[in-house]
Amino acid sequence: MEERFIGCLDLFLDHLRVEKGLAVNTIEAYGRDVRRFVDFALVKGLTEPKEVTRSIIMNQMLILSQNGVGARSRARSLSALKHFFNFLLKEGLIESNPAADLEAPHLSKALPKALSLEEVDLLLAAPGADTPGGLRDKAMLEVLYATGLRVSELISLQIGQVNLEAGYLRTMGKGSKERLVPLGDMARSWIRRYLEDARGLFLNRTASPYLFLSRRGTKMSRQYFWRKIKDYALTAGIRKRIGPHTLRHSFATHLLERGADLRSVQMMLGHADISTTEIYTHVTRERLKKIHQTYHPRS
Repeated sequence: MEERFIGCLDLFLDHLRVEKGLAVNTIEAYGRDVRRFVDFALVKGLTEPKEVTRSIIMNQMLILSQNGVGARSRARSLSALKHFFNFLLKEGLIESNPAADLEAPHLSKALPKALSLEEVDLLLAAPGADTPGGLRDKAMLEVLYATGLRVSELISLQIGQVNLEAGYLRTMGKGSKERLVPLGDMARSWIRRYLEDARGLFLNRTASPYLFLSRRGTKMSRQYFWRKIKDYALTAGIRKRIGPHTLRHSFATHLLERGADLRSVQMMLGHADISTTEIYTHVTRERLKKIHQTYHPRS
């Protein structure tokens, strides 16, 4: 009966909430994926989780694919089912995990979109440095391109993490791992100008440790600055789709195109695994192929 499936699903979600402490959005995503499978199993005439077989799960995955559900969504659904049945196995409610040895759909890595040097120049020139907000945004964009920081790392940057004399900054990346990143003369110059002419105007009689401040004198939100980047791209006439990591991707791509070694770029980006950085070598190879096809007389 449906109640047996739903009872097991409720136990699983409580486990994720109480014992695993997962975020609400993550728990809701697990719930949607497992509930979709429960509905499928009920249509197939199953009455409880122990009746689920490997072939039933494979059948659902096939139907999802036929209905246009993408590989990434199917992989997420399969992952949810693996966790669900593994939980039931540990609770003694089933004797084996029917999803245990199923392989997720192959996910092709999308090549990151990088701007050309000309497009970077246009984007960095878009903020008007004659206003406090424009000067702040100009400095932020210069730092993003100079360092390859994530937007979340940029807005969390504190004054004490920036050493303008030595020309580097310290940032805390994913997994609470600290790394040092060179700043470059241009970024240092714009940070100095922002500190001297604009930052104090954002403070509302209260001190703040953060380098870049909102109009209220508080830490800027990631979403707000992402929207600012998109607005500046429109102002600059850039037609490419801009995301929060666009300047980070451009930073890595341009370094590798000019001969930087992969390990150094990995350290500056804060990638735990060099295979994550290697995707940028595909970007540079694709660009070289396009150049060859455009300019070689026999292409």
